[in-house]
Amino acid sequence: MSHFNVNEISQQLHTIGDYIRFATSTFNRADLYFGHGHDNAWDEAITLVMFTLDLPSELTEHTLQCLLLQEEKEEVLALIERRVNEEIPAAYLINQAYFAGLPFYVDERVLVPRSPIAELIEQRFSGIIDDAQPIERILDLCTGSGCIAVACATYFPEADVDAVDLSVDALNVAQINIENHGLTEQVIPIKSDVFSGLEGEKYDLIVTNPPYVDIDDVESLPAEFQHEPEMGLGCGDDGLDIVRIILAQSAEHLTDNGWLVCEVGNSQVHVQTVYPEVNFHWLTFERGGHGVFAISKAQLEQYKTIFNERVKK
Repeated sequence: MSHFNVNEISQQLHTIGDYIRFATSTFNRADLYFGHGHDNAWDEAITLVMFTLDLPSELTEHTLQCLLLQEEKEEVLALIERRVNEEIPAAYLINQAYFAGLPFYVDERVLVPRSPIAELIEQRFSGIIDDAQPIERILDLCTGSGCIAVACATYFPEADVDAVDLSVDALNVAQINIENHGLTEQVIPIKSDVFSGLEGEKYDLIVTNPPYVDIDDVESLPAEFQHEPEMGLGCGDDGLDIVRIILAQSAEHLTDNGWLVCEVGNSQVHVQTVYPEVNFHWLTFERGGHGVFAISKAQLEQYKTIFNERVKK
């Protein structure tokens, strides 16, 4: 348990650069886990310090030399101390995370946005969807914070987007983000257990980042993950309980040229074990990430019997 002597520290550290350096060293010594937006202590320190000071996170030599007021020093140190002692991801401490270049409100009712699907959205799913194909309706299944739905609406301004989740808590956060981005006409939050509340609805594109962490991974996750809603992470022994349902039922909710894009992360190995006959299109990412596949409506129909057989009864 770290406890800072605020008076002593604030007499020795004065500039923004001082506090970013101090936070970085403190985080590294505390052996924290970084995986909720940043992968290192330096970037996490910049995010916490600059957000607290209401400044943009792009650093310049001039910014690093700026002096802090005593009150600002105390605010920054309080956040650094919480990050170390409570092992709370920075995104929850500042209630903000970026996804596909867009800011999102987040709190402990939803997972911190970090899916590599962001890269696909920014590229308008190039290489999966034909540029000439009109995308009029998109479904974000298991929407959480609403980040995928809002990003899809932003990059496909011509499409209507449904944001679906079983958790009312998550939908309330999604609603905040839909309103913050001025998309209440374009993005509709819907409470539904997978497809149960979407009877008769069809989409050109279904994008989903469902719970997929297998039981072994859930039990070995770093402390930072304990702050995230458990129903957003784990999903049965092999992590695929919901993925099985999505594969079995997506075809009836896709238009003829429609596609399903689904993230399964480390459970990619389980997908390949459970469905060895299926030729999933596994996607690659320039900015890192893995375990995302695309599958067409035609393929979902082709393997329908297999997908139905392997849903856990």
